[in-house]
Amino acid sequence: MKTKVIMASALMGALLIGGCASGPEGKTYQQVQPALDLETFFTGEVKAWGIAQNRGGDVVQRFKVDINGAMEDGTLVMRETFNYGVGEGPLQRTWKITPQGANNYVGRAGDIDGPAQGISYGNAFNFTYEMDLPVDDTTYHVSFDDWFFAFDDTTLMNRSYIKKFGIVVAEVTIFMQKQ
Repeated sequence: MKTKVIMASALMGALLIGGCASGPEGKTYQQVQPALDLETFFTGEVKAWGIAQNRGGDVVQRFKVDINGAMEDGTLVMRETFNYGVGEGPLQRTWKITPQGANNYVGRAGDIDGPAQGISYGNAFNFTYEMDLPVDDTTYHVSFDDWFFAFDDTTLMNRSYIKKFGIVVAEVTIFMQKQ
């Protein structure tokens, strides 16, 4: 019995350590070019294509997003419209992202709990926030560690780590292209 308890504890510890993977370290990208200018990239029309994968790597969502962005009174307003090929999710979302001094941003959207915190690092941007994520007949309170990387002035890659209790439970990959 004691051996089973020790083995179960060791297994849980290994799962927790392995499951706590997180996104990249922002300062690594501080000097990488081209610098990502959120306001410039997301003003106008942007097309996006993405997938969401569960913890096992299975694609559980495949989607397209039309993003229409504009600067309104110093705030970047991004209206997103989603179309799903696989899975379900929100059909629309509007982000309002406001600069808060050098390299810092605060974002809000109707389905996001509280403000999202954003930090710009050269060609990378990190956005962290929490939301209630519906999956089938259940809703999970999760946190997002969202990373955007500029390839050039018209191309972005987005990688999101969705976490529950600090453990990555799903990942989202999105390719974005300014029109």
